[in-house]
Amino acid sequence: MTAADLDQPATATPDPGRDRPRRRWWLPAVVLLLLGQMAAAMVTTAVQQTPTIDEPVYVGTAVTYLEQHSVRFNPEHPPLGKLLMAAGLAFARPHLDPGFRGNQTQLGRHVLYEAGNDPYELMFLARLPMIVLTLLTGLVVFAFARDLTNAAGGVLALALYAFSPDVITHGSLATLDVPAVAFLLTSVWLTWRARGRPLLYLPLAGVALGAALATRMSVLPAVPVIMVLGALAVLTRRPREVWRPLAAGAGIAVAAVAVVWLSYLAVDPSLRWAPPSGLPAVHGVRGLLVGWLPVPQSYRDGMRIQFAFENAPWSGFLFGRHYQGSLWYYLPAALLVKTPLGMLVLWVAGAVTMLALPRLRVAAAYVLVPPVVLLAVAMTGARDFGTRYAIFMPMFLAVAAAAVVLLRWRWAKVTAAVLAVFVAVSSLRTFPYYLPYSNEAFGGPEKTHLRLHDSNVDWGQDLGRLADRLRERYPGEPVWLVYKGAGVPAAYGIQARNPLGAQPETVHGLVVISDSSIAKATGSLAELIRTSGEPIDEVGHSITIYRRP
Repeated sequence: MTAADLDQPATATPDPGRDRPRRRWWLPAVVLLLLGQMAAAMVTTAVQQTPTIDEPVYVGTAVTYLEQHSVRFNPEHPPLGKLLMAAGLAFARPHLDPGFRGNQTQLGRHVLYEAGNDPYELMFLARLPMIVLTLLTGLVVFAFARDLTNAAGGVLALALYAFSPDVITHGSLATLDVPAVAFLLTSVWLTWRARGRPLLYLPLAGVALGAALATRMSVLPAVPVIMVLGALAVLTRRPREVWRPLAAGAGIAVAAVAVVWLSYLAVDPSLRWAPPSGLPAVHGVRGLLVGWLPVPQSYRDGMRIQFAFENAPWSGFLFGRHYQGSLWYYLPAALLVKTPLGMLVLWVAGAVTMLALPRLRVAAAYVLVPPVVLLAVAMTGARDFGTRYAIFMPMFLAVAAAAVVLLRWRWAKVTAAVLAVFVAVSSLRTFPYYLPYSNEAFGGPEKTHLRLHDSNVDWGQDLGRLADRLRERYPGEPVWLVYKGAGVPAAYGIQARNPLGAQPETVHGLVVISDSSIAKATGSLAELIRTSGEPIDEVGHSITIYRRP
């Protein structure tokens, strides 16, 4: 079968006018249904989960934006994502002690647990803008896929996006991974649309790219890609006028940089900034990048901190192996575990179809190149902490998967629909435990902790569920807790001692250990686990309970 055979003939394209009345009612209904179930899943998750490890820092920083108009906390991440959280937090009027002194970790704990605020209320209000943004990005996924294919392709792409356990997980948290990629995907879509109306869409693409850069620095490698795609959009219209494509790429960059500056000015119009003590020096190509970027000094100093993180010694856990350093294949392996099987098949089929069909080969540059570049860079990173570092994969490849509806094979749409239903069933079965999801080939969410750790399975999100379990099933029993997270157990009614600071013969009763701690256990913790027998219970597929006689 040749590429020409795969392509739909022109006569197979339905007449838009004839199809519009029928499409008018079912298409909005399906879109609303898919986004409605996604909203229900994310809101439920946001309500039930206690703060993950990173969230208190972001929430505390967002409160300082409201109260102090300062970017001195959490400079390693730009302010826009935290400004969105602040928009939700403003409704709670959170209290912050004006005399607080401490680092950003202590700030998060102070705001949530020590300043008289309601931690449940603050976390939900900080997460709510992220949920709204994630849902709106679903419309971008649908529109992008429909632009490339047709209405059926848009629905298929939206279904994969709306049922993605990773997108539901991180789209319902007050973190920065999904918002940054949401803005980036929007920028790519607008750049694609600029092929028809460049004067309208290229400036908007630059604004969206700037919003991504002002949310998380990890999208920086995509900047030259978007600039080239913007130039390509103009070049297809005026191939002989070389200056226009160059101006388009430069214009996108200028608009993006302007948005970055505006995000800092929105926090502090005077741009006050005192570099933190011990700021690491950066040399070589990284040093040139930091020095040349026309962004606020606090942004550049944040890049220095991020590069220092990349030089720090970290440990990882993959398929039962605890190791020092990082593995180049960690992210592909983790994605293989945590992506629904039907979604994996549709990703591959969609990418191959885009490259095979003549009409989609140009579009492949827009849909496939950005995630490939970002994945290649992420695979060189030092922190093997989770698929959130590759959250762009389910977001971009949902659009790519839509291409399969253009195959001439008679059963293509039916097969795609069956695979999409398989994805939906797999996703719904894990409700409401989306964070520790793994697909059926790897045993489902209850087995994820045997293969992965950290934000793949146990990010501190189940402290509230643990409190409920101890109260309902084990009232009055002594509790020894090894908890990996940012929450304060006592704030949720958990009265526990640390077994690692006690003599082993004095540890009797319930021994409760976060699964990430189990995965990387050494020394006294490993011995405690070995001598505690078989687990008697688990909470949220992320915390294991033993009973030590």
